[in-house]
Amino acid sequence: MFGWTLDEERSFEVLDAYVAAGGNFIDTADLYGGTGGSERIIGNWLSDRGNRDQLVIATKVGMSAQRPGLSADNIAAAIDDSLERLQTERVDLYYAHQEDLATPLEETLGAFQRLIDAGKIRYAAASNYSPESLAEALALGQREGLAAYVALQPHYNLLERDYEREQRPVCERHGVACLPYFGLARGFLTGKYRERGPDVDSPRAAGVRERYFNPRGWNVLEALDDIAAAHDTSVAAGALAWLRQQPTVVAPIASATSAAFASVAWSWPRLGS
Repeated sequence: MFGWTLDEERSFEVLDAYVAAGGNFIDTADLYGGTGGSERIIGNWLSDRGNRDQLVIATKVGMSAQRPGLSADNIAAAIDDSLERLQTERVDLYYAHQEDLATPLEETLGAFQRLIDAGKIRYAAASNYSPESLAEALALGQREGLAAYVALQPHYNLLERDYEREQRPVCERHGVACLPYFGLARGFLTGKYRERGPDVDSPRAAGVRERYFNPRGWNVLEALDDIAAAHDTSVAAGALAWLRQQPTVVAPIASATSAAFASVAWSWPRLGS
């Protein structure tokens, strides 16, 4: 949301609330917020607050119109751009944002390994990879001594379950951590969308209505209402708690548009315990 629906001032408020509530992991991409808009805001915040060493920062390469693909040259240029915008000397987790079938995996993994050796990134990871490509990349990295993906960022939540039968078996076999995006189904699993409720003013509203306004969506939301009431918590916290408890999942990723949500959503680990 940073640089897209939230300006820098409101983004700072969300980040401050998140860290104050105990959060320490921030996920972004060179694509988000336009050309590096999200990274630039996060970098300004890190510089202003002086807390870089207390946080885990992840960003991505490969989907930006300015730096498309996973060629070695593009990865080398893109990380320098991201480091400059983030105002940091390293990225903790650097994702291949999506598969690049035009670039050999050896080239991509070799480029990531050189960044690790140079201290520009700590670990490499994958997002939006098919199970076949993920398995191939992991085997290749191990066999050839190249970068090994330590994490996968898939589309996974209570309503999007393909990960369970496709990528999760690969992650389980290789010890790869899962950090799902759209953990709240573009906001549907916050409970702000209701069958007979008012229209929600959100840039994602049209896509949410098309995909989740159906009997299955309403049934899941009704079950979450019951769980939230039983645990005296929010629907969003219930949805994130469920996701956190799934095999291989280390942490769900959720977008926050307000400081209040950034604080409340952090209650999800306690619900699951």
